[in-house]
Amino acid sequence: MKIRQNLRHWAAKKALTTPVIGPRVNDRLVDMHTDIFLGKTDESNHDARRAHLDDFFDATMDTYVAALQGGYPEAEAREITHIQANFDFFTHGWTEMMEIPADELEDHYRRYEEFFAEYDITIDDPLGEFAPATGVTAAPTTLENLEGAEYENAIEGFADDVYVETPEGLLKGRGTDEPDVSPTEAPGADAEDDEASAD
Repeated sequence: MKIRQNLRHWAAKKALTTPVIGPRVNDRLVDMHTDIFLGKTDESNHDARRAHLDDFFDATMDTYVAALQGGYPEAEAREITHIQANFDFFTHGWTEMMEIPADELEDHYRRYEEFFAEYDITIDDPLGEFAPATGVTAAPTTLENLEGAEYENAIEGFADDVYVETPEGLLKGRGTDEPDVSPTEAPGADAEDDEASAD
């Protein structure tokens, strides 16, 4: 998958495991990701999908931290959560929100199969053990979109590795080296609205 990596991502990594700041950053990242992906679909779908996406992305923050604790580099830990999201979008038929086409889902799963298997994550059960005890808010499906889907917001051809896009170019593999950055630089750390994307 092709993702970006900048100082904000590294700051968020530190912040999510920092008391006080961590929960604020978590909430801000959830809001940002919900807004980013709702921006890929028609506005008529926003109200019906928002609560589901909020619950889902909140759970993937736990996935991210678990992957980091499991030794995955930041880029791969974040990619894992994006793969989970694409599994969820696929099972709902939300093809316009997908970052990768459906025929690459299996390849992405296989690259992280050890991690996914450990936590019972599958394409049909994208959260596995990270699903909240109270469940995820239901949202209507558009499974009819799976037939002949165009995946208009998907970027194909990056299923064999994580590709990190930096201002300097494209890196294949683990991504950039971790800089010396404060967790207070993460979105939401200062409790003010931050429009910078952490996608």
